[in-house]
Amino acid sequence: MTEIVFEFLGKIGFTHPVHPAFTHIPMGMVIGAVIFRLASFLPRLKKLAITGYHCVILALIGVGPTILTGYLDWQHRYGGNWEFLIVLKMILAAVLTVLLLITAFKDDPENRGLDRRTGFYLLMALVSVGLGYSGGELMFG
Repeated sequence: MTEIVFEFLGKIGFTHPVHPAFTHIPMGMVIGAVIFRLASFLPRLKKLAITGYHCVILALIGVGPTILTGYLDWQHRYGGNWEFLIVLKMILAAVLTVLLLITAFKDDPENRGLDRRTGFYLLMALVSVGLGYSGGELMFG
């Protein structure tokens, strides 16, 4: 199946890895969510917590296709070899997905505070940095 996808893409002139194009949705939304959440603690900007929550939902929607394309690229480019950075990315992707789900179901952006829920936003940012760093190491060494 993987080779069918990449053969088709090659026929239309797309020879690059597919996964990096999809990573911008969850990664960008997570960073946006954190920025909006933190900005919402300024008195006149408290409604930005809702915007941050919406970023979490969009990141959650984008995480599935990102993981799928990561799997496809791993199979195509690395032959499914278990390298440390691949395993790390799989673990971090699972952790990010769980944090996004917890935040999506437990957060109340109308009543935000410096509490555990805000801590989940910060954890999501740290996990995203780890995912980006390990992906960069894989691609650019």
